[in-house]
Amino acid sequence: MEWLNYHHLRYFWTVAKEGSLRKAAEKLHVSQPSISAQVAALEETLGEPLFRRSGRNKILTDAGQIALTYADDIFGLGREMVNAIKQRPSAKAIRLYVGVADSFPKLVTNEILKPVFTMPQTVHVICREGKIEDLLAQLAAHRLDIVLADEPASSSTKIKTYNHPLGETGTTFCAASRLAAKLKPGFPKSLHDAPALLPAENTAFRRALENWFRDLGVRPRVVAEFEDLALMKVMAAEGRGFITVPTLVADEAVGRYKFQVIGSTTRCKVNFYAISAERRITHPAVALITIKGQGG
Repeated sequence: MEWLNYHHLRYFWTVAKEGSLRKAAEKLHVSQPSISAQVAALEETLGEPLFRRSGRNKILTDAGQIALTYADDIFGLGREMVNAIKQRPSAKAIRLYVGVADSFPKLVTNEILKPVFTMPQTVHVICREGKIEDLLAQLAAHRLDIVLADEPASSSTKIKTYNHPLGETGTTFCAASRLAAKLKPGFPKSLHDAPALLPAENTAFRRALENWFRDLGVRPRVVAEFEDLALMKVMAAEGRGFITVPTLVADEAVGRYKFQVIGSTTRCKVNFYAISAERRITHPAVALITIKGQGG
């Protein structure tokens, strides 16, 4: 049986977190050659390179990404063990691993997770963002407790999953004040040929928008498309185009980014789902999220 040298793993973990040997050496108070040797020893044990060089920085390979995920868990559990033995307040913390599809609105994620932080137990939430296919694979491997997405897991997927509808909301159209003032009169027809910043084409939200535009006979001028919805809002705040947000979180988006509302519709709906790997939910935080979604 091969044994993992956790000293080597700690050095690798620090380099991955810091992004370079120099920064890791400064944090650990050891020489760069010493760290490099420790990481090389770990790579030899695992039989895979964990980093590739990009300028002066160290970039994780695919194997390195996997190792980092496990290292986060290993050293996180180590901290919990110390807390438990020393009877610190965080000793009884529940760990909740949440996968968030990159197309899922972050403000909605915040709303869904809010009840978790009011639980009587202390909850340590770990959020991971990515493509829905990758997140479902992690869910099947029990690396995640739940996945949040804007569409249910497909019945054709080879992974056994259970979809829990969390609700739906209409769509609100926003823009920076000058553009919003121009588009508000005559909404929604005013959106025709208007500059638009839209979610990426492969998302459920984008498909719903395209269907709504088609039904209205409206064709906005797409300036940019985004998988990163936070970046989309930043560009919209500079007046580059109008954006769409779920009506559920429109007030927060307007307040945070100083947008003005152009108009809203209930005919273009955004749906939210929690996806689990088990029909009978045993994790208390996952149970709370899915019960809230059912109106509990």
